[in-house]
Amino acid sequence: MWEKIRVVFAIPELRQKILLTLLFLAIYRIGWQIPLPVVDSQQMFQFWQTAQEGALGGLVDQVAVFSASQLSQATIFGLGIMPYISASIIFQLLASVWAPLERLQKEGESGRKKINEYTRYATVGLCVIQSWFYVGFLMRTGLIHEDFLNANGALPFSWQLVAVLTMTAGTTFLMWLGEQIDEYGIGNGISLLIMAGILARMPGAGMELLKPMLQDGIELGSSGGTYGVETLLVLAALFVAVVFGVVFITQGQRRIPTQSAKHVRGRRVYGGTRQYLPLRVNQAGVMPIIFASSLLLFPNVVFNLVLQIAPNNTLLSTLNDSFQRGSGFVYNVMYVALIYFFCYFWTAITFNPKDMADNLKNYGTFIPGYRPGKRTADYLEKVMVRITYVGAGFLAVVAIIPTLISDTMGVPYNVASFYGGTGLLIAVSVAFDLVQKIDSHLVMRNYRGLLERG
Repeated sequence: MWEKIRVVFAIPELRQKILLTLLFLAIYRIGWQIPLPVVDSQQMFQFWQTAQEGALGGLVDQVAVFSASQLSQATIFGLGIMPYISASIIFQLLASVWAPLERLQKEGESGRKKINEYTRYATVGLCVIQSWFYVGFLMRTGLIHEDFLNANGALPFSWQLVAVLTMTAGTTFLMWLGEQIDEYGIGNGISLLIMAGILARMPGAGMELLKPMLQDGIELGSSGGTYGVETLLVLAALFVAVVFGVVFITQGQRRIPTQSAKHVRGRRVYGGTRQYLPLRVNQAGVMPIIFASSLLLFPNVVFNLVLQIAPNNTLLSTLNDSFQRGSGFVYNVMYVALIYFFCYFWTAITFNPKDMADNLKNYGTFIPGYRPGKRTADYLEKVMVRITYVGAGFLAVVAIIPTLISDTMGVPYNVASFYGGTGLLIAVSVAFDLVQKIDSHLVMRNYRGLLERG
């Protein structure tokens, strides 16, 4: 492995791409720490320390995982790339129901460039709206530094505009930074920014786990709030097992055999080869977990607001406790049900069996035993429905593993979240994509890939 890493950095072009990517990620992490000038950092820290256990803290943590944002610190990159992701999802959904966008998608590279241009414009608009609401939230909660307040105790409009434009420019810069990684670096830029935000949380989670042990000493068994050696060994083994399972299912495919038709040109016979059509088991990716976990945060927010009006209502208190993250049976059942629903929903949007059957027909390829056209489309849809059931089950297991580890082993949820859920799926998917990009450079120069055996 060390020899392969040496070869990677021995290729000048590949070394330059990797170093440029690391430089861009370092710029992102530096900007991630620069706060807005109007914010009182000390009050901000105290406020989010108090709100961490509530529904608002859970919502902010959930958003931070998949958007490379840090709303709890109000930095210049505080919105992360959340507006860009939102705009991309909106256009992806619109392309499945709006004919002009659907035609643009089918135009190939020129159509995709036009959709990307619309996505950028929508991103800027969403940035202005989200940052304006966020600055308003900072003003209502008293997190603005007193030096910037006027005689009435309010933030002047000019400083509000500066804060909004600063956060908008920060997100736009991150979007540009991701595109520079795509063009001059290696890997998918937006995905790498998200992965960098996820991995940056690991040292803090590790210190939260090891701090009691470092203070009280290492011992067998757990007592007094400390974790024993056997707990750490079990956690390490579980982490390896979960990562192995995520890699196995993420790379899993249902290979449908295909046959290309023979045709004669002159004295030569072309076609007639047997290939396969790969259908991913986890076709929906990480989106079902994102949608399900985000949707489950809203009942808790609503119940908290209602309980402020009727604090002695027993039924509302019971419902509020049931929808707390990791609270038990009701929450987990709803979580699994929503994951299954969004798995089928997202697969139905992103996977079009009719278009795939038409493409096979146009290229003179068919699935043995099924006539081209509608029969092939029906067969592909039936296969996708079956493997989506398996993929949804896998996502459901991965999603509830952090809750089970946190409840059964008494591990903080910030630590247990790295054993499944959105963060782990994104990190594994982006890491595989990065390795495949590096492998393509190595194979092009007649070297072995990183994952090939010697």
